[in-house]
Amino acid sequence: MPAGRSAIIAASADANPHPDLNILTKILRVLWIGEYRSALLRTRVAASTEHDAILEGLAFDTVVDLGANRGQFALCARRLFPAARIVSFEPLPGPASTWRRVFAHDARATLFEAAVGEQAGLGQMYVSRWDVSSSLLPIGQAQQYHFPFTQEARRQSVTVVRLADRLTRADIAGRALLKLDVQGSELPALRGSEELLERFACVYVETSFIELYTGQALAGDIVQYLGSRGFCLSCVANLSYGKSSRPIQADFLFTRG
Repeated sequence: MPAGRSAIIAASADANPHPDLNILTKILRVLWIGEYRSALLRTRVAASTEHDAILEGLAFDTVVDLGANRGQFALCARRLFPAARIVSFEPLPGPASTWRRVFAHDARATLFEAAVGEQAGLGQMYVSRWDVSSSLLPIGQAQQYHFPFTQEARRQSVTVVRLADRLTRADIAGRALLKLDVQGSELPALRGSEELLERFACVYVETSFIELYTGQALAGDIVQYLGSRGFCLSCVANLSYGKSSRPIQADFLFTRG
C-alpha cells in the first residue's frame, strides 16, 4: 500500500454522505450569491460551490486550473480571488467554447484548449456521456457503477501539453494555486508540471481511493508524489461515495511545507 493511503481513508471514514443535501446546498448557493447567479443566468453554467468553504480565507494571485470544463471552478476562483490571474486548461472543444462565453469579458482569465500531461503530443480522450467525467484514461467499470450515465460516448483526439509548454515561471506570479480535476490523470498531469511545482503555494486535486479509470494512480500515490516535492496534505474535503458506504473520491488540499 502506498505511503499515506491508510491515513487518508482513516481521516475520511467518519464523514456522513448526504448527496441530496449537498446538491440542494449547491443550488441554493448558486442562486443566493450574485456572481454565481449572474453566470448561471447568462451562460447556464453553475459554479462548483463545494470548493468555497475549502478555499475561503486563502489568498492567491495566480490560479492554474487543469481540467476546467465549462469554468465551474474558475467561477469560484474569480469570486474568492477577484484580482487573481486565472489560467485554465480544457481539451474538449465544446466545454472550452462555453468557458470562453463565461469569461468573455474577464481580461485576467485565459484558456488553453489542451490537456496537461507528462508528454506533449496528441492524446485520445474517452468522452463520457456526462462530459465532466471524460478522461485520457479508459472509463472503468467502477466509475460507471458508482456514477451512472458516465459511460463512454465517443473518443476524440485532443492536444496534450506539458505545463511549461504554455507557462513560464514568471507567468506563475505571487502566491499561486494549482488545481487539478482531470479524472484519473492526476499523476501524469503533475509530472507534466514538475519543473513549475515549486512556484505553487498550494495544490488542490480531486483524486480517488479506488480505480475509477483504468490504470489511474490512487490517492496514496498522489500524496507520496507531492510529499516528495515538499507539499503536505492539509485538508481532505468533498467526499464522494457513489453507491459505496465508504468514500471513493475526495478533494485534497496540499500546502508547501
